[in-house]
Amino acid sequence: MNLRRLFLYTFVGSVCASALIGIGILIFGSFGELEVKVLLTALTVTVTSILGLACGAYFEARGARILPLIGITLAAIAAVMWMFVIWADSNQGDYFVRGLLSITVIATACSHISLLSLARLDPRFFWLRIAAHATVWPLAALIVFLIWDSNLIGEEITGRVTGVLAILVGVTTLLTPLFHWLSSHEPTEAAIDAEIDKLKIKLAELERLKSSMHKGSDQ
Repeated sequence: MNLRRLFLYTFVGSVCASALIGIGILIFGSFGELEVKVLLTALTVTVTSILGLACGAYFEARGARILPLIGITLAAIAAVMWMFVIWADSNQGDYFVRGLLSITVIATACSHISLLSLARLDPRFFWLRIAAHATVWPLAALIVFLIWDSNLIGEEITGRVTGVLAILVGVTTLLTPLFHWLSSHEPTEAAIDAEIDKLKIKLAELERLKSSMHKGSDQ
């Protein structure tokens, strides 16, 4: 099954369901515990669909396998764990919550990289793809580390490093679609050579057609 289409339909369905549930609660019902759980469930499905859609698009468009499959698997695991948190009556343990947050962060990083990797970049812009990996993964690793060692959250150096990495991730994210547009609109030497070859082939065909027409008229 087409992964992009599957997650796209799931995303559209969850958004529509969330809207209908919200409207129904506001008009006919009261906003109680059950309604909150239903809305959180729909939100979980929506977020999971977005993550899966990004990974699925990379899986289908670029033929990549490992990264998008890891992202889809972790997103699905995180969704099941979030459902358990939302609907379970008992409190989950500390390790469960930390593991859930860690899986969610890694799934988000995989989806982010998958989305950025969809851009078609000229060789001169290839450094941007390397920069994306060099910023997204360290930021995700740092967040996971802080989840398991919360004592470092209040440290000044931690805040500075996290802020710098977040800014760099934002820069690479903003530049990627711009460079994708430049790569598709600015002709490269290889593209010009390819176009010249096509014109030469077309010209040769026209010359042969013209020659055959002259031979037919002589006869």
